[in-house]
Amino acid sequence: MPELIAPTARLHAAWLEAHAEWGPGVHEDGFGLLPSDEVESTAGFAAWVARLVDESDQAKAADVGEAPCTYRWIVDGDRVLGGIALRHGFGEFVEWAGHIGYGIRPSARRRGLATWALGRMLDEARELGMDKVLVVCAAGNVASVKTIERHGGVLEGIRDTELGPARRYWIKISVPSA
Repeated sequence: MPELIAPTARLHAAWLEAHAEWGPGVHEDGFGLLPSDEVESTAGFAAWVARLVDESDQAKAADVGEAPCTYRWIVDGDRVLGGIALRHGFGEFVEWAGHIGYGIRPSARRRGLATWALGRMLDEARELGMDKVLVVCAAGNVASVKTIERHGGVLEGIRDTELGPARRYWIKISVPSA
């Protein structure tokens, strides 16, 4: 049964296995991995996880612009299946990448994990008082289009980006009825 958990250094080997499955580079959406992050060594991985946890803690404390971000890993037992991030504020990066970014490792796709995780992050956005979120995906990413539309995403349009055409969706976050 999958869970959303805060990043943890305990899953170093499992995360590296997932990273290897994606192939070389920094492209796992939802993990907050930067080109400057060194994740191969135990110390480097722990430093990266500490940065993610710190950003998530800042996000809980206050919305201070674009920096705070809530990170969650999608895990099943000790296996890392993917990652998802909820970005706060609406600065230049959110305008380009959206409030929520996610990625599922190739061997775990087509099981509804992205749809499930997106629903959980929309719950977190609601708890933070957000009334809508922007979710952006590559124009040709049919799986992400379906995931976003299952949660009520309304297409704003398609924009050209440095990575190619991107579909931009807004998802209204409903307040639970009393």
